[in-house]
Amino acid sequence: MKLLLTDSGVTNTSIRNALVDLLGKPIAEAGALCIPTAGYGAPDADPGGPWRFISGQSPLPMTALGWKSVGVLELTALPSIDEARWVSWVREADVLLVNGGDALYLAHWMRESGLAALLPSLPDLVYVGLSAGSMVMTPRVGDYFVGWKPPTGGDRALGLIDFSIFPHLDHPACPENTTAAAELWAAGIGGPAYATDDQTAIKVADGTVEVISEGHWRLFNTTSAP
Repeated sequence: MKLLLTDSGVTNTSIRNALVDLLGKPIAEAGALCIPTAGYGAPDADPGGPWRFISGQSPLPMTALGWKSVGVLELTALPSIDEARWVSWVREADVLLVNGGDALYLAHWMRESGLAALLPSLPDLVYVGLSAGSMVMTPRVGDYFVGWKPPTGGDRALGLIDFSIFPHLDHPACPENTTAAAELWAAGIGGPAYATDDQTAIKVADGTVEVISEGHWRLFNTTSAP
């Protein structure tokens, strides 16, 4: 896969350009599937959040970027749909737009639905995550971000990349997400970890990791964990 792991969506020209580069064509020529599932799992979730994400009415619009087409892929519905049918939808899409919310809830349903197992077989698909939609790809989210608790416990995400992400660094709406808090979080991760703000994204393509930023971010190369 080609990944664009954003903090808060496509918030500036640099991130938009990175998206177009991954797509290999204009946004107006690309078909998107949006995945609202993580928006149901957060402790403060409400039914309006997924609707705003799907409809492009969110302050962090993902579906309203000018796509050729947009569909909805609700992961909790997939186990009840013929697998060949929904897999064909994913294979036909140019990009997945993955909502924020709760990363562990999203990881659970990506596994349960079968999407997590499918993704590595789709080298041309572009995956764009927003907050939890980005964190779900990491090995661990850290205890700091455990809200919804998976049946197996722990803080393990999908591990499709080898670094973790601390989003919303120094954001006014998340005053607890300070640089000092990020440092403490990173010390317990036991591997490479990035802290990113809302003007930052991480691009992963062909095994290369590149930070795209018009804001500020930190890389913690830590090898210790509690």
